Amino acid sequence: MSLRLGDVAPNFKATSTAGEIDFYEYLGNGWGVLFSHPADFTPVCTTELGKMASLQEEFAKRNVKILAVSVDPLEKHKGWVNDINETQKVTVGFPLLADPDKKIANLYGMIHPNASETFTVRSVFVIGPDKKVKLTLTYPASTGRNFNEILRVVDSLQLTSNYSVSTPADWKDGEDVIIAPSFSPEDAVKKFPKGVKVVKPYLRYTPQPNK
Repeated sequence: MSLRLGDVAPNFKATSTAGEIDFYEYLGNGWGVLFSHPADFTPVCTTELGKMASLQEEFAKRNVKILAVSVDPLEKHKGWVNDINETQKVTVGFPLLADPDKKIANLYGMIHPNASETFTVRSVFVIGPDKKVKLTLTYPASTGRNFNEILRVVDSLQLTSNYSVSTPADWKDGEDVIIAPSFSPEDAVKKFPKGVKVVKPYLRYTPQPNK
């Protein structure tokens, strides 16, 4: 199964380092980031979980719940968390899902047979409050992810879901945004009282509306 943007993220129940989890109940009415790992006790994964742990508060400020998953069993996860905390100087405060039967991996298309028939690739799914997929990322097992980029995308997704704007290349929270082309010049001025900068008729900027 291959999940696409706008698809409903499948619900599941699984054991985790924080106990039994029902995915939808865990997310509640907020956002979620579900990301997979090829295996426990591997070097790149250890740094990735450490980095995500260092950003836990930033995601929490944005009402985003974090879940990590790999096909290894729960007891292995528990030992690995100790290593992550020790080597990365963090405290992993989000659950690691155990998926030894590959139920979650198959639901979310995390196993790419031509890359590996047994291990998950480095998949990332951002799930909105409506339980729909807002972002998918797939990295090869050899390449660690940029979790600041995932945080940046969450900022963009949350902003653009509430305002009629888009975010330009390399945008960061607080920078100017792009006005939707559907607004006439007159309506754009009314809709965006902070100002409209016209570069081309189809390319118009305004200061971030919620700042």
